[in-house]
Amino acid sequence: MKRYGWTVSSWGIALVLTLPILALIVEALLPAEDIFRHLWASVLPAYIGNTFWLVSLVMGLSLLFGLPAAWLMAMCELPGRRWLQWALILPLAMPSYIVAFVYTDLLDYSGPVQLALRDWFGWQSAGDYYFPPIRSLGGAALVLGLVLYPYVYLLGRTAFLEQSTSLIQSSRLLGCTPWQSFCRVSLPLARPAIAVGLSLVAMETLAEFGTVNFFAVNTLTTAVYDTWLGYGSLQAAAKISAIMLLVVMVLLSLERMSRKRQQVFQKSMGHEQEAGYRLTGGRKWAALAFCWGLVGLGFLLPFVILCYHAVRYFDQAWNARFFEYSLNSLVLSAVVAVLGLAIALLLGMTHRLKGKRHTVLPLRLAAMGYALPGTVLAIGVLVPLTMMDFAINDLALWLSLPEPGLLLTGTMTAIAFGYLVRFGAMAIGAVESSLNKVSPSLDMVTQTMGYGPAAMIRRVHLPLIRKGMLAGALLVFIECMKELPAALLLRPFNFQTLATYVYQFVSDEQLELGALPAIVIVLVGLIPLIFLNRSLEQHH
Repeated sequence: MKRYGWTVSSWGIALVLTLPILALIVEALLPAEDIFRHLWASVLPAYIGNTFWLVSLVMGLSLLFGLPAAWLMAMCELPGRRWLQWALILPLAMPSYIVAFVYTDLLDYSGPVQLALRDWFGWQSAGDYYFPPIRSLGGAALVLGLVLYPYVYLLGRTAFLEQSTSLIQSSRLLGCTPWQSFCRVSLPLARPAIAVGLSLVAMETLAEFGTVNFFAVNTLTTAVYDTWLGYGSLQAAAKISAIMLLVVMVLLSLERMSRKRQQVFQKSMGHEQEAGYRLTGGRKWAALAFCWGLVGLGFLLPFVILCYHAVRYFDQAWNARFFEYSLNSLVLSAVVAVLGLAIALLLGMTHRLKGKRHTVLPLRLAAMGYALPGTVLAIGVLVPLTMMDFAINDLALWLSLPEPGLLLTGTMTAIAFGYLVRFGAMAIGAVESSLNKVSPSLDMVTQTMGYGPAAMIRRVHLPLIRKGMLAGALLVFIECMKELPAALLLRPFNFQTLATYVYQFVSDEQLELGALPAIVIVLVGLIPLIFLNRSLEQHH
């Protein structure tokens, strides 16, 4: 039994973690009920159209913001470049719905920008001038573009840094201008990495709930949320979720294809020396204004406004509820991070010890949940857990015992399980990556010395992969702290996390009172960015 214990355990965990996806597919394949048919005939086509345009616009804006910034940081010499290349990642730490509220407050009809314009030019009403509405599909795309462009920037910059300088110099010797060299050499080589970045942006946009709901832009994500909470129809919500699942699978397939091509393009490229286009005069100032403008609009301005509100309304925000919800978030995130790490170690070690094809499949299955948008995941979790709750209560009734009620869906079990399914992939990826760097010869030497699997893991592997384990657990912890849509759908009654607490204030247009917990979320979100920046600096 010992021989098969590792394999059986890893398969068991993988199947439990894929249960929400399987349940979602089964529920979606059942005959359609009246609510879904009504939604399909009335609003769903418009929601699908909105989702398509939103994803397309955000991808376009992320490319427009991220790609020039990546090239400038990798290829040009600019004053303060070392600080700037790190600062350009910062918008990732800022929840998009907070940025949405800040810009709505600034740019609405009653906001300071339009008040100033009316004051300067003597305009009396909205009929005297045109100002683009921030609460629109375009406004949502702009906010998400400012928050998500770092995906394209990070992968693009890494790809440019890895390119052979001799190729770029050769193109210059052949008479290419810097622009022609970029178009004919740098961009084609970086294209697969940029495609991966854009697919990540597309999946994040598809999963976005806070901003689109606040701006009243109806997408498939809001449709899932409204169908479950508004109509109370789990089956209709599951069918809409299945449509989103299909879109995610298409995006993942495109991303995998890009990655295959990336391996072919950049197999033996190396950045032999610092490439340096020395920008001067107007070009230098334009490049600095563009890059610092992105940092300012995507992070600094919202953060300064949050700090202002947090100081001004500190007495009202610093209360028992703030501490209670902070504790809720910390405990929940810590529990999921520890469980995620334990699962990652079990799956990673099983594959390491057995080293067979059938042990890599549980790893891949267990990591599938990360691709699911939060609302889709929540429905996938609710379907099996609701059935289990009914079964437990029916069993208690049959045994003449008191019915336990909502034992799974009415407690922290549902939200913890949902987070584990979605974010466990991060711990799995970090542990697997660290284990791959440990030489197989160490395993052979340890076995020769007579150590069993448990002793080998304890004495050899764990000390060597300690940093990877910490990074994985930390990433899971931070993502759990920030997660909003899954928390809104899966939390028990009268249970709030910091994310749902802040979003409640945003929905009521009272972000001033939620600024303090919002700053906590942002500061926690900065931790992985500091790790990421350090690792990038070590590589280059």
